[in-house]
Parts: sequence; C-alpha cells; structure tokens
Amino acid sequence: MTATKNVNYTPEMTATIVADYKNGVAVEAIATATGKTVRSIVAKLSREGVYTAKAVTAKKDGVTKADLVARVAELTGADEDVVGSLEKATSVALKAVIAALEAE
Repeated sequence: MTATKNVNYTPEMTATIVADYKNGVAVEAIATATGKTVRSIVAKLSREGVYTAKAVTAKKDGVTKADLVARVAELTGADEDVVGSLEKATSVALKAVIAALEAE
C-alpha cells in the first residue's frame, strides 16, 4: 500500500497566488479567495521567493527602552547594570516611572 501525499497547493493555484500577490492583491484577500489562512499564504509566497514582509515602522518618539532605562538610572543614581532588567517593562510603564521621578 503506497501513501499518497496530500497536496495543499496545485501548480495552478500557486501560479495564481503568486500572480495575484505580484499584482498587488492583499494577502488577506488571496487567503479569502483560496479558502486558506493568511499564514498559509504567507508561507507559500515565502517558499516561492516572492513574499516581502511589511516594513517595521520606527517608534513614534524614537526613544528606545534602553534610553528610558538609562534615564531611570540617571534619575535614581543607580548603575545601569542594576536597573537594566527594567527593559522588560513596557515603554508606557517606564515613561510613568520617569515622570514620577522627574516630578520629585
């Protein structure tokens, strides 16, 4: 008894997906049209060498968590190595701590 491989994408479907993507059709629209998940479409387009990930946008204020932790260290007089684990906190929390320290 030979096992048959289940084919997720036929060559025709792959060609259509790639052509649609190259023509600017959104991945979400392609997924809906094909009945596949967005992740599946992205994976297929990646395997085909045509997928381009969305660009990561820069932070609005350009301040990194490392900058915020350095500011906390400065305001408290602590060594940056001591407060370095604060980088795990959210930016909002770090900004709140800085605001409270600056208000003193």
